[in-house]
Amino acid sequence: MSHLFCFGLGYSAEVLARRLAGAGWQVSGTAATADSVERIGRLGYAALPFDGSAAMPSISRALMDATHVLVSVPPGENGDPVLRWHAADLAGARHLQWIGYSSTVGVYGDHGGGWVDEETPTAALTERSRWRVAAESEWLMLGAASGKRVEIFRLAGIYGPGRSVIDDLRRGTARRIVKPGQVFNRIHVDDIATTLQSAMNLAGQHRIYNLADDEPSASEAVLLHAARLLRVVPPDSLPFDLADLTPMARSFYAECKRVSNRRIKTDLGVTLAYPTFREGLDAIVRATD
Repeated sequence: MSHLFCFGLGYSAEVLARRLAGAGWQVSGTAATADSVERIGRLGYAALPFDGSAAMPSISRALMDATHVLVSVPPGENGDPVLRWHAADLAGARHLQWIGYSSTVGVYGDHGGGWVDEETPTAALTERSRWRVAAESEWLMLGAASGKRVEIFRLAGIYGPGRSVIDDLRRGTARRIVKPGQVFNRIHVDDIATTLQSAMNLAGQHRIYNLADDEPSASEAVLLHAARLLRVVPPDSLPFDLADLTPMARSFYAECKRVSNRRIKTDLGVTLAYPTFREGLDAIVRATD
């Protein structure tokens, strides 16, 4: 039986897990807290604790039967916790055909609004993104040394049902921050699952893929479209320089780039269900009205 094991069975991984479980796959995954482990169990999947502080024998046993592994656990200052504790298990997993590692387009750094693709050298600005660059390299080295197929997926801003500007507007927490010239790419959670499925099924010619939509856009444009869909008055604009942002949120605005997604289309045959934020937000509203 095909068996997907997810290190970090969270928001994005759940969509892929649901699709595969519906097709008869075995699914198991980890979470860092007891509540999250319980949530995974309620979904009908085998749930295992893993907070990155130690190797878990239960994970070692599960990996012996895994055919596919998706890694969504972020690295930290001490490196990648999955590799630290379970690299040998992964390298020795006799049924393992594919490892997918979820990274971020933040590894490219700032390009002043210019386009980047998978051949663009990494130039991470933040410590978190530099940890990602190091982890990507280590995962690719594990693949080369073990003969396992390892693929890196650099994700743009993830959104979908329950995690979008639509939800922010409904909760009254949306902010209309304006920074002239600033654009971001996004990727709908369903398109992430579609791309991962395509990668699992096809032996692509590459090992690194950008997961991003077709239209990098200003956050204000996205919010205004969402407000029109909900027929609500958008919040007043707030200049970026006056916005009270967390250091993490401010770091996102320090980078401006347009991310090419051509490779997932030409190499993996992906057709995005939500090529721009408009289709994605429209679908969220229709599903929740």
